Amino acid sequence: MVIVNTPHNPSGTILSKEDVLQIQEILRDTNIIVISDEVYEHIVFDGKEHQSFSKFSDLASRSFICSSFGKTFHATGWRLGYCAAPEELMKEFRKTHQFNVFSCHHPTQIALAEYLKNPENYLGLNSFFEEKRNFFLENIKESRFKFTPCEGTYFQLLDYSNITDESDVDLAERLIIEHKLASIPISVFNTGQIDNKQLRFCFGKKKETLEKAAEILNKI
Repeated sequence: MVIVNTPHNPSGTILSKEDVLQIQEILRDTNIIVISDEVYEHIVFDGKEHQSFSKFSDLASRSFICSSFGKTFHATGWRLGYCAAPEELMKEFRKTHQFNVFSCHHPTQIALAEYLKNPENYLGLNSFFEEKRNFFLENIKESRFKFTPCEGTYFQLLDYSNITDESDVDLAERLIIEHKLASIPISVFNTGQIDNKQLRFCFGKKKETLEKAAEILNKI
């Protein structure tokens, strides 16, 4: 099995069409299946396009496409998502799924079904979050943090290697305690706890919240 996440959390990067075609060729003539985590599929920036594994025939025949209404509509507490795959794979999937998820919240399902009738509710998310990303980065461009604008998701990595030698976990804790500013250390996402002096910040916030965050970051 190969597990892929695009757009990627926490890096905010996306796989290009060439990337996905290369994966397709690597897996061709094998019996390897794919879990493609595409929960940020509608949050891609700078005119780029999300490359779903469902678009490519050989990959589509072997892939489980996983997505999330909670991530798409920024309502993660609702805990509702979906999975798509060829019939023979879904038949096996349901054998496990029926014991993991006995039932879903019915009113929320009805609400989402109604909301999805207007495509603009999800097709407009790219520009909605891109504007927030640009606003956040514009307001911290004079700070000592280094960054490459994320390509997707609502997460931005900031490199603090010019500021302190602290571990990312220690700095994240200090930002909370001393500045009431929350971030996620990147080392916790990898098995070797590799620390590249980066923190992940969520810019899916109100404008005034982003302004307050930028004010704190600019003083560090």
